[in-house]
Amino acid sequence: MSEAVRTGLAEGVFHIEMARPEKKNALTAGMYRMLADALTSAEADPAVRVILISGAGGNFTAGNDLADFLETPPMDESAPVFHFINGFANLQKPFVAAVEGVAVGVGTTMLLHCDLVYAGSAARFVLPFANLGLTPEAASSLLLPLCAGHARAAEMLMLGEPFSAQTALDAGIVNAVLPDGHVLDHAFERCRKLTTQPAASLRLTKQLMKRAQQGLISETMKFEAEVFRQRLVSPEAREAFAAFFEKRKPDFSKFN
Repeated sequence: MSEAVRTGLAEGVFHIEMARPEKKNALTAGMYRMLADALTSAEADPAVRVILISGAGGNFTAGNDLADFLETPPMDESAPVFHFINGFANLQKPFVAAVEGVAVGVGTTMLLHCDLVYAGSAARFVLPFANLGLTPEAASSLLLPLCAGHARAAEMLMLGEPFSAQTALDAGIVNAVLPDGHVLDHAFERCRKLTTQPAASLRLTKQLMKRAQQGLISETMKFEAEVFRQRLVSPEAREAFAAFFEKRKPDFSKFN
């Protein structure tokens, strides 16, 4: 894998690390492609019993690299970002995340598909889609209200304000909040515990827990992706991205 996405397998744990620390692990189309390939490889490899994802340099991921995102926008289902989203949404093996620092956009929505999530006490989560003139992705419009309740999900998705690790814990997004610097070790320990359990039983347990919602999740993801692509070319999105690069506050007052 590229230096921007590092992978390794040890004792049945397949570790994927987003490793672009100078950009807070902001994701490019190339990184999405590598992440999707890593998930496909891990799912197919019988030596892999658990998949763990983390970020390098004290951050999980700042979400999309906006310059790269606008240069290669995801305009159809073949876009690497959608391959990655479909990949983690359909994993059969246990999927664990270790989150420190920022978790923006897909950095938070992917956690809704994880089986175990551990966060550092200083972690900050952001769902900025509405602020960018866009809409939710990765079935977060379905899963976040189910997880956190409608009122709290509306606050997170509609206001798009950063929220703390404690808020994420209270909302059911993470399993535990740990001291910064100890999150990855704890996640590895939990992964190693999973590797000692019957692999087939774990896969079937995960399948049963997701069975009632899987079809609805797939349907929601497809509809979200269609709306998301439409919003990419909307006047509001153009204003939001222009304001970001011009380092000013966007003005949405002229749009209805």
